[in-house]
Amino acid sequence: MNVELSALHWIYVVFIVLIIGFMVKRRDTTLICIIGIFILAIVATGDFTASISGVFNSFIFAIQELLSTILIISIIVAMSRVLMKTGINEVMVAPFTKVIKNPTVGFWTIGILMMIISWFFWPSPAVALLGAVLLPVAIRAGLPALGVAVAMNLFGHGIALSSDFIIQGAPKLTADAAGIPVSDVVSASIPLVIVMGLVTTVVAFIMLRRDMKRGKIEMVGTFDKEKQDEKVNENLLTIGQRKFFALLIPLAFILDVVAMSLFNLSGGDATALIGGTTVFILILLALFAHKNEGLEKTTSYLIEGFQFGFKVFGPVIPIAAFFYLGDSGFLTIIGEYLPNDSQGIVNDLGIALASVVPLTGEIAAVTLTAVGAITGLDGSGFSGITLAGSIGSLFGTAIGDGTATLTALGQIAAIFVGGGTLVPWALIPAAAICNVSPFELARRNLIPVIVGLVVTTIVAMFLI
Repeated sequence: MNVELSALHWIYVVFIVLIIGFMVKRRDTTLICIIGIFILAIVATGDFTASISGVFNSFIFAIQELLSTILIISIIVAMSRVLMKTGINEVMVAPFTKVIKNPTVGFWTIGILMMIISWFFWPSPAVALLGAVLLPVAIRAGLPALGVAVAMNLFGHGIALSSDFIIQGAPKLTADAAGIPVSDVVSASIPLVIVMGLVTTVVAFIMLRRDMKRGKIEMVGTFDKEKQDEKVNENLLTIGQRKFFALLIPLAFILDVVAMSLFNLSGGDATALIGGTTVFILILLALFAHKNEGLEKTTSYLIEGFQFGFKVFGPVIPIAAFFYLGDSGFLTIIGEYLPNDSQGIVNDLGIALASVVPLTGEIAAVTLTAVGAITGLDGSGFSGITLAGSIGSLFGTAIGDGTATLTALGQIAAIFVGGGTLVPWALIPAAAICNVSPFELARRNLIPVIVGLVVTTIVAMFLI
C-alpha cells in the first residue's frame, strides 16, 4: 500500500500544522487557509491566474457541499425567531423545566436524548429537533449554551455517529473495505464506543463545571448578539393560541419522526423533512400572528434566518474550502495534478503513515487511530473510513488477529474528528442552534476527544 508523496502533500501537512497552531492560540485561521489554497494551486498548476481563480472556485465548492446545512440552520433560526416573538417557546419549554432542574441533569439528559435520536435518524435532524426546544430550559437550569452545544455534539456527532448501530452506514463502509461482516465491526465497536463515549463526555463535563465555577463561560450564546434582543409581543397571540401552537409544533415534529421510521428516511432525507416541516410552521405562525402583515413578516423572518446562517458560515467557508482540497475537492477545484496512484492528499498521508510503522498490535492500534484522525480532517468523517477498514485488514492479517477491532477503532477516530466534534464546519449545526462560535466549541471539545482517543486506543491494544 505504498504511495508517492509529492510536494503538494507536504505543503498540505505544513498548513495543517499552521492551522492547528493558530487554533490552539485562539487566532483566526481564515487567512492561513486562503493562502494555503493559493499555494497548493500555484505549485500544482504553475499558473498564477488559474491559482487566483482556484481560491474563488474553492469557495464555490465549499458552499455547494455545505449548502444543505446552511439551509436547515437558517430555517430553524427563522422559526425560532417567530417562536420567541410570539412567546410560544415559553409555553413549549415549561414542561421540561420540571425535569431539567440543574446543570448536571441538563447536560446528561440532553446528551442521552441526542444520542438516542441520532442513532435512528443521524445527528443533524436530531440537533434541529432538540436544540430549539431544550436550549432555553437548560439555560434556565444553569447550563450554559456552550455546555448544551458540547452535550449535543459529543453525544450526537461523536458517540452516535461513530457507532451507527441502527442505520449501520459507517460499519458497512468499514466492514466492506476490511472484507469482514458488518456484524463483526458492530460487535467490536461496542466496548470501544463505550470507552470513548464515557471518557469524552465525563472529561468534557468536568472541564465545563470547573470553568462554570470560575465564571469563565457566559450563560447564553453570544455569537449573534442580535438574537438575544428578541422580545415577546404579548399582543400577537392569546394564551390559548400559544398553548395550541405549543402542542401543534411538537406534534408536527413527532409525526416527522414517525414518517422517518415508516419510510426509512435518514441523513439528508430526514433533515429535508425536518426543514420542510419547519418552513410550513414558520409560514403558519407568521400568517396567524401577524395577520395582514403575515406575507411580509414571513419574508422578514426568512431573511433573518439566512442572515444568521451565512454569518455563522462566513468564516467557515474558506477553512472548509482548504480541507476539501485534501479529498475529492482537489480534482474538482484544481485539476488532475496529484500522482497517478493518489487517492487524495489526506488518504495518501494515511496510507504513507501505515506503510512506515512496524506491524505489532500496539503499533497497529496507534496507527489506526492516527490514520482515522488524519482522514477525518477533511470534515466528512466518512470519506476516510474505507481506508481505515483496508488498513485494519492489512494489520489484522499481519499480526494474525484483531481486524474487526482495528477497523472499529479507525472508524471511531475518523468520525469523532471529522464527523463533527473537532473540525469546525462539521460541528456547525450544534454551534448555530446554541448561538455559540463553532471555533469555541471545537476548542472546548479538543481535550476531551484527545483524551478519549488515547484511552480508547490503549483499550483496543488489550482487545486485539
